[in-house]
Amino acid sequence: MDLFDKINKNVGGPIGQHQKWSHGYFSFPKLEGEIAPHMQFNGKTHLVWSLNNYLGLANHPEVREADAKAAADYGMAYPMGARMMSGNTKHHEELENDLAKFVGKEAAFLLNYGYQGMVSIIDALVDRNDVIVYDAESHACIIDGVRLHMGKRFVYKHNHVDSFEKQLQRAERITMQTGGGILVITEGVFGMSGAQGKLKEIVALKDRYKFRILVDDAHGFGTMGKTGAGTHEAQDCVEEIDIFFGTFAKSMAGIGAFVAADSQIISYLRYNMRSQTFAKALPMPMVIGLKKRFELLKSKPELREKLWTVATTLQKGLVEHGFDIGVTNSMVTPVFLKGDLMEATSLTRDLRENHDIFCSIVVYPVIPKGLIMLRLIPTALHTLDDVHKTLTAFAAVAAKLTDGHYKEAIAS
Repeated sequence: MDLFDKINKNVGGPIGQHQKWSHGYFSFPKLEGEIAPHMQFNGKTHLVWSLNNYLGLANHPEVREADAKAAADYGMAYPMGARMMSGNTKHHEELENDLAKFVGKEAAFLLNYGYQGMVSIIDALVDRNDVIVYDAESHACIIDGVRLHMGKRFVYKHNHVDSFEKQLQRAERITMQTGGGILVITEGVFGMSGAQGKLKEIVALKDRYKFRILVDDAHGFGTMGKTGAGTHEAQDCVEEIDIFFGTFAKSMAGIGAFVAADSQIISYLRYNMRSQTFAKALPMPMVIGLKKRFELLKSKPELREKLWTVATTLQKGLVEHGFDIGVTNSMVTPVFLKGDLMEATSLTRDLRENHDIFCSIVVYPVIPKGLIMLRLIPTALHTLDDVHKTLTAFAAVAAKLTDGHYKEAIAS
């Protein structure tokens, strides 16, 4: 069979199979204008709940000024080359040192992108003698990193401590034969459900099973904990987390990521992460811009407080209106409804066209068949008026869904 024949028979795969009618509206939509809670979509102003701009730093005037000045001073090309060869600067190292101190680790290493960074961290840490134990609802970057592993890997039920321990016992039996170690991987905040990973309960088993733990805290860094250091701070287990991973694409509204751990571990990763060794360093304007974003993250706790005011008001209001928001205990706010794919698209179109509300829609195969998830991402820039407008709109479309309105619309 010709390779392209196979692709042509399954155009789009499981996620893109409906692209002929969804592309440009439900998938790959275009939000235009300044990054803010209100943006343009299809020529109309919409209230947007789909941007990971948690602290509202994307268009903060000090950030815009820092980005522009750095671009003018350095251009977008500097530094040239990978950091190991010719692309290292004092600004990269200063940001690493500041990040490590903030999240409670000895050292940190900047990564060009979060996704490829996580894949490469896993690849560098384990060999065929080691065993990986990971949460069933881990992000795709973790799944892809695990797939590269040539040794054994065991998955435990999402946030299920008993299931986790059973998989640890299986892993221990393997490592007793191979002489390898155990790497546990979980998330600080799961980006779909909003549930915090059970870090405290997991690390309580470290002495018994002698594993090391890697935490992907993409959504928790900058939003969770007393200072915003992350979910490990919120759960009071900073020292017990061996490797901490955070991205700049969420609370810092930038590009890139970092990994933090003991100095010796970071030194090893610095020289063994292929995605960084063979890739160009983060451009200087982004690094300097990230330093400004990080400064504001630390010095303006009121941004995090505003985020949480919006998030808790939104979640409380949804529950009072009878909505199922799952088990979220973070700012990520899922809303679960019962319905099929076509009902989901009709409901979402109603929200956008008649209520001017834009939020992400999640359906099978990301979640089980028969469920619709509307995913809301609060930010420090949203207002309580935005929350009230959303609650009113959600109540209206939920009533239509219950009454079968969207099924009738499809049939007609």
